[in-house]
Amino acid sequence: MRMLINVPETVVADALRGMAAAHPDLRVDVENRVVVRADAPVAGKVALVSGGGSGHEPLHGGFVGPGMLSAACPGEIFTSPVPDQMARAAAAVDSGAGVLFIVKNYTGDVLNFDMAQELAEDEGVQIAKVLVNDDVAVTDSLYTAGRRGTGATLFVEKIAGAAAEEGAPLEQVEAVARRVNERSRSFGVALSAVTTPAKGSPTFDLPSGELELGIGIHGEPGRERRPMMTSREIADFAVDAVLEDLQPSSPVLALVNGMGATPLLELYGFTAEVHRVLAERGVPVARTLVGNYVTSLDMAGCSVTLCEADEELLRLWDAPVSTPGLRWGR
Repeated sequence: MRMLINVPETVVADALRGMAAAHPDLRVDVENRVVVRADAPVAGKVALVSGGGSGHEPLHGGFVGPGMLSAACPGEIFTSPVPDQMARAAAAVDSGAGVLFIVKNYTGDVLNFDMAQELAEDEGVQIAKVLVNDDVAVTDSLYTAGRRGTGATLFVEKIAGAAAEEGAPLEQVEAVARRVNERSRSFGVALSAVTTPAKGSPTFDLPSGELELGIGIHGEPGRERRPMMTSREIADFAVDAVLEDLQPSSPVLALVNGMGATPLLELYGFTAEVHRVLAERGVPVARTLVGNYVTSLDMAGCSVTLCEADEELLRLWDAPVSTPGLRWGR
């Protein structure tokens, strides 16, 4: 398997060095594995900290900047960052207004953010925490108890980040983040397996001509495996799975997300099918975001995330944001 790397052991550090070179508006601590917006801490502003295993870029480091995260903690590939990283990030961005931890529901992330909260609070930092668990595909997986945290993480980080940028207090930012998570659901599909740098070959066997419905962002098994389907058929299956659980009564934010190796040509074609299904089901779409945002290294595939959005959530979604991975309105 050809990979654009030096050696597997330095993949994350090399990527962080590249991020530092490309984005001088970030402070990238390569040794301690923390990415911080350059102007942090911002006086009077609630800080947002997230993180997780590397391999899902631009999540999370690519979403650090005004209007979104204050800091991110990248772990090794598909491996949770450690509590010291998270506590160090919280200390770097806390202005005295408190810090919100945004945690995807994976066992390692949950345990380590819990420990980091204790460490930070011991140092006098006020911490609130929101768990993202939007995936409707499976209840339990190899990586988590309960629903997995996937595409809605982007919605939570963007919308809660906008609330914090406006000066909302910690309890209000936390409440907005929880509301976004509660109103969001996701479903993912794999067209190919994922290859990690350490293994150098696919991490599971997905024969040519088959796909996995309900895959996780680490390549966890989904609901079922089927012969290859058309874009139209995949959209019908994925959107119906989300709507069966979400049942929105107001317009939705839609994220059509690539898993890392699916070209935009295919993602836009799939977006047309997602919009078709939503129109047929009587669900209006307020905004649509298309691209590779919550990825799984080189996996071919896609996911659909819908968030039932009221006027406040739409306003916060439209608010300015300036990060490497998401940028508008500034």
